[in-house]
Amino acid sequence: MESRDRRARAGASGAYFVQGMCFATVLSQVPGLKDKFAFSDDDLTLVLAAVPIVAGLGSVLAGYLAPRLGSAPVLRTGGPLVCAAITAVGLVGSRPALYVAVAALGLFLGTVDASVNMQGVAVQARYGRSVLASFHGWLSMGGIVGSLAAAAANKVNLPLGTALAIVAGFGALVALSVGPLLLRGAEEAEHVPVHEGPVPKIPWGPLLLIGMAVLAMYIADSATFNWSAIYLHEALHGSKSVAALGVFAYVIFQMLGRTGADQLVRRFGPAATVATGGLIGGLGLTVVVTAPRPIVGLAGFALVGLGLCVVVPQSFSAAGALDPTGSGVAVARVNLFNYVGFVVGAVLIGAVAHGTSLRWAFGVPAVLTLVIVALARSFNVAPRFGPGPVQPAAAARDMAA
Repeated sequence: MESRDRRARAGASGAYFVQGMCFATVLSQVPGLKDKFAFSDDDLTLVLAAVPIVAGLGSVLAGYLAPRLGSAPVLRTGGPLVCAAITAVGLVGSRPALYVAVAALGLFLGTVDASVNMQGVAVQARYGRSVLASFHGWLSMGGIVGSLAAAAANKVNLPLGTALAIVAGFGALVALSVGPLLLRGAEEAEHVPVHEGPVPKIPWGPLLLIGMAVLAMYIADSATFNWSAIYLHEALHGSKSVAALGVFAYVIFQMLGRTGADQLVRRFGPAATVATGGLIGGLGLTVVVTAPRPIVGLAGFALVGLGLCVVVPQSFSAAGALDPTGSGVAVARVNLFNYVGFVVGAVLIGAVAHGTSLRWAFGVPAVLTLVIVALARSFNVAPRFGPGPVQPAAAARDMAA
C-alpha cells in the first residue's frame, strides 16, 4: 500500500506537470500567434475565449466517462492528445485550420483538467492528509518550464511551430511514462464510504459557492495568462522575451506558494488560507495596474501567483469532500467554473481594454479578489486532516514517503 501510494503520487504529479507545461507554452506564445495570423485585439479575444468554452465540454465528457471507466484511462488518453493539439496550433498556416486546432486543444485540456484532479483527490484520500496543493505545485512547475521554453524560443527566433513541437514531444514522453502509475478505478474507490439504501446526491448549493470563488480566481488567472505578455510588451514597452516572463513570474510564485500550502491548510484550515491568499492576490493585481515599468509589473504578477495559488487545490479538496460516492462528478462540476472564469476573464479584459486601456482592465480582477475573501468560509467543507481515526495509518505513510 505504501509503495503503491508513492507510485500513484508520482504518476499524478507527472500528469499535472505535463498539463501545466503545455498550457503555459501555448499562452506564452500568444504574441507570436497574434503576429503570425495578423489578429486584432478583438480577434484575439475571440480565439482565446474559444479554448475554455470547448474545454468546458471536455470537463463534462470526463465527468461522464470517469465514473464508468475510472479517471486513469481518460487521463492516459487525454495527456498525449493535448501534446498533439499544441503541435497542431504551432504548425497550421491558416486561420480556419488554427480554429480547428484550438478547438481540439480546448477539448483535450478540459478532459485532462477534470480527470487529473480526480486522480489527485483519490491519491489524497489514500494519504489521509492534504497533498493536493503539492500536485498543483507540479502544475505550476510545468508552467515554469513552458514559459521559459517560450522565452528561450523567442530569444533565438525559433519558428513557432518548431518551438511548440519540441515542448509537445517532451510532454508526450512524460505523459506516456507516468500513465501506468495512475490509480485504477477500483483503487480510486477504496476510500469511498459504503452507503446503504439510496446513494446521497451531490449538493449543488455548497458547490456553487465554492465555484463562484473559483470563477473569480480564474478571471485573474485568465487575465494573467492571456494578457500579461501583451500588457508587458505593449503597455509597459518590454521586449517579447521579457513579456513572456509575465507568465513565468506568475507560475513560479504560484509553485512556491503551493509548496507550503498543504502545511498552512493543516494548521489554519482551508478558509483562513483561502481568505489570506485572496488578499495577497488583490494586492498583486493593484501593483500590476500601477506599474510604471516591466520589472514592477513582473513583481505584481508574482504576488498574484503567490496569493491565489491556494484557491484551486482547496476547491477540488472541497469538491471531493462533498461527493458521497467518490465518482469525480463533483470535481468535474467545480472544474466548469474554471472555464467560465477563463471565458469571462478573456472577454472582460479585452472589452475593458478596448474601452479604456489594458492597464485599467487589470483593475477588474483586482476588485473581484474580494469575492474570494468573502466566500472563503465555504471551503471549510474540505478535510482538515487533523487528529482523528485515520491519522495512525496516515503517519505511517508519511514516514514511508
